[in-house]
Amino acid sequence: MKAIVVTDKAAGKPGMTLTTRPDPQAAINDVIVQVVASGFVPTELEWPSTWTDRLDQNRAPSILGHELAGVVTSLGYGSTGLSIGQRVFGLSDWYRDGSLAEYIAIEARNLAPLPGDVDFTVGASLPISGLTAWQGLFQHGHLQSGQRVLAHGAAGAVGTMVTQLAREAGAYVVATGRAADRQKALDYGAHEFLDLENDTLEDAGAVDLVFDVIGGDIQKRSARMIRAGGTLVTVVGPPEARPADGRAIDFVVESDRAQLTEIVQRVRDGRLRTNIGHIASLDDAVAAFNPTTRISGKTVVRIRP
Repeated sequence: MKAIVVTDKAAGKPGMTLTTRPDPQAAINDVIVQVVASGFVPTELEWPSTWTDRLDQNRAPSILGHELAGVVTSLGYGSTGLSIGQRVFGLSDWYRDGSLAEYIAIEARNLAPLPGDVDFTVGASLPISGLTAWQGLFQHGHLQSGQRVLAHGAAGAVGTMVTQLAREAGAYVVATGRAADRQKALDYGAHEFLDLENDTLEDAGAVDLVFDVIGGDIQKRSARMIRAGGTLVTVVGPPEARPADGRAIDFVVESDRAQLTEIVQRVRDGRLRTNIGHIASLDDAVAAFNPTTRISGKTVVRIRP
């Protein structure tokens, strides 16, 4: 099968190559999925799991990508809840070869059914962004209606999900980003927008929840804006700052079939829009991952035409 692999961490994104790899074999509880579309997160190249297994042994060359949508082609021993020919989408294990390939072996529990009226490209754009937003807001942030949310990076793939889900839950959303992102953030449902380069962050006022995708000084200043009992949720590693009277939580997103089902249902009924910035073919993917201009939104690779 064709797959995009990396072999040298120091080479970075230019070190990606499209090559041929053996077809994957299903382990216990696995299914084999013929991948139709795959998402990609640029920071994968910095994750230890891209380069080593759980025993810290080198596993390169590694197949990149962990978001996928496709069709189940075979079932491993012990797999349940799915059937051959079923359309699925989901999030694969960080320590296993990924979804930028024509086929993937993945635990059945990491997949959810993809309804027939949702395109594979849309399905592949949802798992990391959607689950990160969902888990950060509801599972870790315990968001309640009427609360005030400060959403950083609000025009990005995760940020647009945070904005939409928070607003649907009855929160007031103050979005941040670059000046060029203002209209996009507002279009995705933000009530206000702050340009971090030209506006004063503290003008957002007191908030109940900060969703941080930046870290550093912005995270520290944001923590001081959180009301008593509020929460700082971050996805950029252990918090560098904590609210004076509240919680600070960092987390790594996990696959969850029930949450994926909730997310895709919102896409079907128009309550949630995905944020796809660019669609590439597998043959053109390496170039797409090394863009010469900034792309706002997620890059999705269409593995099959």
